[in-house]
Amino acid sequence: MPETADHPAVARVVEAAARKGVRLDIHSFAESTHTATEAAAAVGTDVQRIVKSLVFVAGSEGEEPRTYVCLVAGPDRVDLARLAVVVGEPDIRRATAREARDLTGFVIGGIPPLGHAHHVRVVMDPALDRHEVVWAAAGLPNVVFPVPPATLRALANATVAPIVEDPAPDTAS
Repeated sequence: MPETADHPAVARVVEAAARKGVRLDIHSFAESTHTATEAAAAVGTDVQRIVKSLVFVAGSEGEEPRTYVCLVAGPDRVDLARLAVVVGEPDIRRATAREARDLTGFVIGGIPPLGHAHHVRVVMDPALDRHEVVWAAAGLPNVVFPVPPATLRALANATVAPIVEDPAPDTAS
């Protein structure tokens, strides 16, 4: 197993999956898999099969933030209005890098769909179901694992809902 598999962040992800009866196939790379494009190049797949774990927060100043992790395909962007409706949080916003790290226990680029430091609610876009296998971060910005979308959904205890922006219309024609 790669040396990074012993890293506490990766171990937390592996252990969280093991508690649900799933053994992850961890892949570690010398190069970064921080972005969806880098991850796709490293594993030899297209960016549609890369899972981005994006962190959002809601809550008033002074109260404990409610944390949401959105699982979307590599090129997709979360539509805040759709997410707000799905989670019932009209004032939801993207977490800062520091908030994301503090609330999940992982740095951006390595945030996995499970094993978070604090309770998070996970929402998964159904576009990920188009593929037999997708690739998700495993706790570090150079460590990933392949997983069928149905298994990903179960591991993350995710709600499935359309949360991404509609593609821009093709105006070239």
